[in-house]
Amino acid sequence: MQYLLAAVVVLPLLGAVGALLPAPPGLKGRNPDQAVLRHGVTVTGVVLAAALALAVGFDHDHPARMQATTDISWIPALDIRIHLGVDGISLPLVVLTALLTFLCALYSYFHMPTGPSPKAFVALLLVLEAGTLATFAVLDLMLFFLAFEMVLIPMYFLIARWGGAGKQAAAWKFILFTLLGSVVMLLGLLLIGLKSGTFDMVALATDNGPKAQLSHTVQVLAVLAVGIGLAVKSPMWPLHSWLPDAHTAAPTVGSVLLAGVLLKMGTYGFVRIALPITPEGMHTFAPYLAALAAIGIIYGSLACLALVRQGAKGDLKRLIAYSSVGHMGFVLLGIASMTPTGVNGALFANIAHGLITGLLFFLVGALKDRYGTTDLDALAGSTGAALYGKAPRFGGLLAFGAVASLGIPGLAGFWGEMLAMFGAFRPAAGLSRPAFLTFMVLAGLGTLLTAAYLLLVVRRVCMGGTPHLAAIAPLGAADPADPDAGPAAETPAPAPAIPDIAHYEYAAWTPLAVLTVLAGLWPAALLGLTDPAVQQLLGGGK
Repeated sequence: MQYLLAAVVVLPLLGAVGALLPAPPGLKGRNPDQAVLRHGVTVTGVVLAAALALAVGFDHDHPARMQATTDISWIPALDIRIHLGVDGISLPLVVLTALLTFLCALYSYFHMPTGPSPKAFVALLLVLEAGTLATFAVLDLMLFFLAFEMVLIPMYFLIARWGGAGKQAAAWKFILFTLLGSVVMLLGLLLIGLKSGTFDMVALATDNGPKAQLSHTVQVLAVLAVGIGLAVKSPMWPLHSWLPDAHTAAPTVGSVLLAGVLLKMGTYGFVRIALPITPEGMHTFAPYLAALAAIGIIYGSLACLALVRQGAKGDLKRLIAYSSVGHMGFVLLGIASMTPTGVNGALFANIAHGLITGLLFFLVGALKDRYGTTDLDALAGSTGAALYGKAPRFGGLLAFGAVASLGIPGLAGFWGEMLAMFGAFRPAAGLSRPAFLTFMVLAGLGTLLTAAYLLLVVRRVCMGGTPHLAAIAPLGAADPADPDAGPAAETPAPAPAIPDIAHYEYAAWTPLAVLTVLAGLWPAALLGLTDPAVQQLLGGGK
């Protein structure tokens, strides 16, 4: 088991090096580009197989215990160790990361984003996977910081080199926000390690361990510093402003990984570090975190409503990015409640958001490939998408993703948000219940607003909009407004059909849709893993 976990973390790095080397004779395929893209699919597939084997071999009767552990001294002078392990909290995130990266590599094999050489693309994708997996697997604060930072450079280049309009500005905004947050976070981690005498996250999580050396003041300062870095990545309002630009400019697979796994690194840090290691400091800041989470839920929903209205020229990718601000607000609200119910809801919402939003970004990217735009007014016009009539399976899957995202019972999006609100209904002892009830009401209002904008998206994109709106036809179709087009300028001809879901798109998207249904119908499979680990984490290792 320990070799499996080490392989899950190290194999993507070795694969990234291999992607930059010439393909061996006999494996070049039709051309070098195809060979390196196939290499990416192979490596991510092996990593996914190892992650699934790790999940199968995991002792499900004792999910609170760290398993598959490796503990090797690295820098003895600072007591920094190569300490790896997974429990019921981190295992689902490891599997989710491996799955989404494999699906992105598979999708890119058939539909490589426009940009430089695929060699660099595949290498960056694998480095990004390694950094994300390491973040969820390491148990040393300094290693956590290194893994946390490791993902920034590959994501920066994926946006800057393979992104769309405004990619340079979006990439710089992403790197500056996250780097500045990380500098502050490093100070907090160093404060914890130096004051306690260790950077070991397992030892620090126990009540009778080094955590006893952390005074209330130190815990407050540590939570403030570490929390800022984690909040930027989460993303928490008002530190979220880098996210819409990054998602709008990123290539499809960049958006999938950014929403599906990178945002989870921040909320995972709150659960793994802030809650168990600095509980007194977290208790001090919990009401403020909950308030900002509730504001983020409402803000994200109102921003989406503004983008979806007629004439707003809203971008569908940008709308889903703002929806992530709202959805991650539920995760932060559950964490801020400091109760097992709320934290379990936050962890469930993390996984659900990765599945559903990953699917939505895949779909929106494919929609842009078919129409050349994700402008909602264009897609809703008389010659716009109207997916139910032109590509019914594509339209049905988009409607499914939207319905799952709004949190309908029976799908994955429902359980996490419901449990997060239950946690706010009865927060931990010492937290103001009237304040948290207010936050719960705001979160409930956010669910109504979420349903409103997502149903409007389905209405406008899948069914079509009103005839008087300006619109475009699919790529290659004649422009009905062209003065040389004759009578067609006055009576637009029906837009030609567009391709429905291709075979490689079925392969990349079906697992996400199936898991969304399974998680909604069988939530105990995930909650049975997380709950014992959460109980032990909040109980000081008991």
